[in-house]
Amino acid sequence: MNAEIANLLIELLVALLILIGAGFTFLGSVGLVRLRDLYERLHTPTKATTLGVGSLLIASAVFFSWYDAGVSLHEVLVAVFLFITAPVSAHLIAKAALHQRTQSGSGLPSEALLEKHDGHGAQTNPSEGQQPQGPASPKA
Repeated sequence: MNAEIANLLIELLVALLILIGAGFTFLGSVGLVRLRDLYERLHTPTKATTLGVGSLLIASAVFFSWYDAGVSLHEVLVAVFLFITAPVSAHLIAKAALHQRTQSGSGLPSEALLEKHDGHGAQTNPSEGQQPQGPASPKA
């Protein structure tokens, strides 16, 4: 009887994780379609969809660890890879969009902030005011 209750609890846990994962994945997909611009669309795949796929991977790991011999680590490795690469790729996409000055619905940040982000602003050139020095010209 205890084995039946344990199996039932594992199946309920897996079903709950699958429903949560499907819900987050669905919300991430809807947000990707409905949001207006690139900056807003970056949030849904990196937040909601990552949580959804992570929940599905946890459900798979629990199920196969319970019913097969040994611990299922394949899903854990996929989840680690997903949680590392999703934010990094979103950051790089956002940085490239800012670099290209891609407009958003709420407008871009100030030009001074964008120049600082690009690495061109808020730097003073110590040689300002001096004549550019070229190769020495031979004296005649």
